[in-house]
Amino acid sequence: MDLRFGDGKPTDEERAAVDALLGPPESSWAGADRGGTDTADLRWARGGREARDRRDQLLPALHALNDRVGWISEGALDYVCRRLTVPPAEAYGVATFYAMFSVRPRPATVLHVCTDLACTAAGADELSAAVAARLGPENGVRIERSPCLGLCERAPAALVVRAGEPSCPTPEGSPAPPAPKGASARPACEDEAVQAESGGPGAAAPGDGGGTSRSSEAESGGGKGRRGRPTLHATAVCAPATPDTAVHAATTPESAPTEPAAHTAAPQTGNPALTPTTPTTPPTPLILLRRIGTTDPTSLDDYRAHGGYTALRRAFALGPAGVIREVTDAGLVGRGGAAFPTGRKWQATAAQPDHPHHLVCNADESEPGTFKDRVLMEGDPYALVEAMTIAAYATGAHQGHLYLRGEYPRALARLTHAVRQARTRGLLGDDVLGQGYAFDIEIRRGAGAYICGEETALFNSIEGRRGEPRSKPPFPVEKGLFGKPTVENNVETLVNVLPILTMGAEAYAAIGTPASTGPKLFCVSGTVARPGVYELPFGATLGELLALSGVRGNLRAVLLGGAAGGFVRPDELDIPLTFEGTREAGTTLGSGVVMAFDDTVPLPRLLLRIAEFFRDESCGQCVPCRVGTVRQEEALHRIVDRTGADAAPDIALLREVGRAMRDASICGLGQTAWNAVESAIDRLGAYR
Repeated sequence: MDLRFGDGKPTDEERAAVDALLGPPESSWAGADRGGTDTADLRWARGGREARDRRDQLLPALHALNDRVGWISEGALDYVCRRLTVPPAEAYGVATFYAMFSVRPRPATVLHVCTDLACTAAGADELSAAVAARLGPENGVRIERSPCLGLCERAPAALVVRAGEPSCPTPEGSPAPPAPKGASARPACEDEAVQAESGGPGAAAPGDGGGTSRSSEAESGGGKGRRGRPTLHATAVCAPATPDTAVHAATTPESAPTEPAAHTAAPQTGNPALTPTTPTTPPTPLILLRRIGTTDPTSLDDYRAHGGYTALRRAFALGPAGVIREVTDAGLVGRGGAAFPTGRKWQATAAQPDHPHHLVCNADESEPGTFKDRVLMEGDPYALVEAMTIAAYATGAHQGHLYLRGEYPRALARLTHAVRQARTRGLLGDDVLGQGYAFDIEIRRGAGAYICGEETALFNSIEGRRGEPRSKPPFPVEKGLFGKPTVENNVETLVNVLPILTMGAEAYAAIGTPASTGPKLFCVSGTVARPGVYELPFGATLGELLALSGVRGNLRAVLLGGAAGGFVRPDELDIPLTFEGTREAGTTLGSGVVMAFDDTVPLPRLLLRIAEFFRDESCGQCVPCRVGTVRQEEALHRIVDRTGADAAPDIALLREVGRAMRDASICGLGQTAWNAVESAIDRLGAYR
């Protein structure tokens, strides 16, 4: 192992940020000042295997530095490496892997302007240019063009992150409380989260990433505020963003307007008129969204008053095998796009003799156009905590890992509060509901990497490595997180387990079609009057969904499944929204993205943005994807203003590159990077 540390030294602020997470160093080998350590340090080294076993704290430590200072210096990275016995070269590879980190100096305030598909169609390029003309490093603000922020229903969107001291710091002179293994670098302050929510469901919660800090004296730019007070860490979500609101949020995030309530992103909540009543979709009450907007997302008592924890009690009555049988009989399949049978995955994990087993919730929804998991986590966080507990009980896991998008500050605050409340009330911990079953959840923040939505890349990220996919086999149910049997599901899949247990498998399977059972959440955005998350039973048609959302005239195309999906024409709206129906139609349902574009959106530039996205997000591990995504973007650049014979040679090249990526890439990113471009050429007649 190469442990060639550099000569850089951390600043006091950087050292404090790391020590608040890891605790003070115990010896000079771990970075303590040699002048004040025991003379025993001169005789033997300490750490070794014990320190290396903490490598999974690398990502939280990088978050701690980024939150406190705004970037990761050589001295700070060197200090983290000493604390965790991680080779500096490997740590540098991890720090440079994630888009939200920087290893070069930058202002303490970063304004992330989303320039992905929905935001681009809503004028994100103009927004970015207007903001850049008014702000810059001289104002203490760095403007960065960002991939999808998961706020497509309020496009265009921007996210402000200002580095500074934690808004609920550990009292000076007292040791930092020990963080659970793999916990978030700096969890949201529970009291602040509750206080921010007191105005009603949907208010932003401050703390670590939750809304903004409430210090009126803090200034952007790091260091001290106007009266010598320290600048506090703060975030602000600005959507829909205008140049004025984005500039205001970037310069004074603590006074930025509060985010709209979570239920505003789900138009069906409280509006029976948006329940479909056509022959293919008989009236069905909301199941997954039923508590959104009617239940206080910060109140455990309110959640239980609306049926919360009924499913967990039934799970304990059925036993682990009974729960798996119910999930299998219900026909539940993964809602992330792969549609793998959930019951089979759970059974395969539960049957593994190697222990411990792990449960991972994939809340890193980064597919452009996807935001359903965000709405569930912000509007009904206790449902996810309960669902994770049931999944862990069924598969024999005692530790859950919730990997959350780094761009979701309010979801982080809500979930941190929910986990703490559940732990306090005996719904997590050593004896869940007095049943003798031990289970707990740790929350891990991502840092801006689309590839970490792939399950094995996500495992590597949690373990403190670059988020690169692993070769299969072995499969995660055999050797997953930390080399142990692991079950991984996304948020929507897990939340579906609750109605299965409360309704019964037979009643749940009666919803939808025989091959695609239950309700499904769809993320509708683009040129529609009512963008948001819609819940429909499988089997509804694309046209019915667009009618509910108020699709506007002059429809040019609909993108199904996000950037990794495919386009369909306006005359194909009778496609049934099922896994088998979209497959027969030659497209994909994916994660449920439905993005409508009218004829004012320039299709070639939209395809170019998709190509840029895949080029940026490729992890670079395998040659077909690393090279193919670049060649795809280059070809689309050349033909952005060409048609017919002028574009033909590059279209032939695109087909060849696309086939190579699909056939030879190691994971789904490269395998699907050509899908949307191919469908636009063949289905929509782009470049004719």
